[in-house]
Amino acid sequence: MSDGVVASPTDTRDPLPSTAQAPRTDGIPLVYVLVIGLLIAGPIWLTPYVQSPALQTWSTIFVAICVQALPFLVFGVALSAAITAFVPASFWARALPRHPAAAVPVAGLAGAVLPGCECASVPVAGGLMARGVTPAAALAFLLSSPAINPVVLVATAVAFPGAPLMVVARFAASLLVAVLAGWAWARFGRTDWLRIPARPADARGWKAFAEAMLHDLLHAGGFLVVGGLAAATLNVVVPQSWISGLAGVPWLSVLTLAVLAVILSICSEADAFVAASLTPFPMTAKLAFLVVGPMVDLKLIALQVGTFGRRFATRFVPLTFVLGVLVSAVIGWVLL
Repeated sequence: MSDGVVASPTDTRDPLPSTAQAPRTDGIPLVYVLVIGLLIAGPIWLTPYVQSPALQTWSTIFVAICVQALPFLVFGVALSAAITAFVPASFWARALPRHPAAAVPVAGLAGAVLPGCECASVPVAGGLMARGVTPAAALAFLLSSPAINPVVLVATAVAFPGAPLMVVARFAASLLVAVLAGWAWARFGRTDWLRIPARPADARGWKAFAEAMLHDLLHAGGFLVVGGLAAATLNVVVPQSWISGLAGVPWLSVLTLAVLAVILSICSEADAFVAASLTPFPMTAKLAFLVVGPMVDLKLIALQVGTFGRRFATRFVPLTFVLGVLVSAVIGWVLL
């Protein structure tokens, strides 16, 4: 049980370079706003002049996903930035039990009251480990905070107005996956598989809030647009016979949307609207999309490799994906 030993704040094993210069991003916000505006307004301007039913359907789906999800995305990013800037990291070391078996479920439940975007969950978890939080608990929080926080649950309720049990199923399945993954790491994880970052400097105040919000909004907003484009394109381009064939096989439909969630890498504040638009698929498959996406996607895999090392990611990512699929199938079968 490697996680029974609390990581030392002075651990210097393969620390991330502290002198690396971050690339300049002065022009990114303006470019980002222009691109988002063109992507949303473009289809609205073009649709009246192009009489293709396919284009009209595509533009309607894309705009609906983006417009519905944007308020939740902004609010979720603001909450995540506020926690980063105003909640001291030492709070976690005091609040969590010292024993991993007890700390894991407490940290998992903390994700419900201390929300965070998945874009920030990896560095936050790394910071917790660097400050002495047992890795198993930090990993449980890493998985739960983007998946069961209030913003995500409210967004899910709005996206599925006729299915209130989807909110319950998402909360239960996501929390269970986070706790099981944390316990599995506490039982089988090894210290040489995990590279704990050097202790970072505490950044507090409104400047840190603005920087964190801008960073998360740029990342999460871009993935929202990509997800909206992909969902709209899938609804228009992929033949309905293919979709019906996949959606009609229970296990195949669950695996299909789980893999799709990994590829699309949609922000958790917006993924419910994309899932709701995949109408041919059953509710259990959509649940798998909502559970797996905030825990395993391409951007998170890259972040985990860069922060905790390749040996960690090659073990923790498959573990999380398998747990996400299995737990979603069981919870969906029971509740949905």
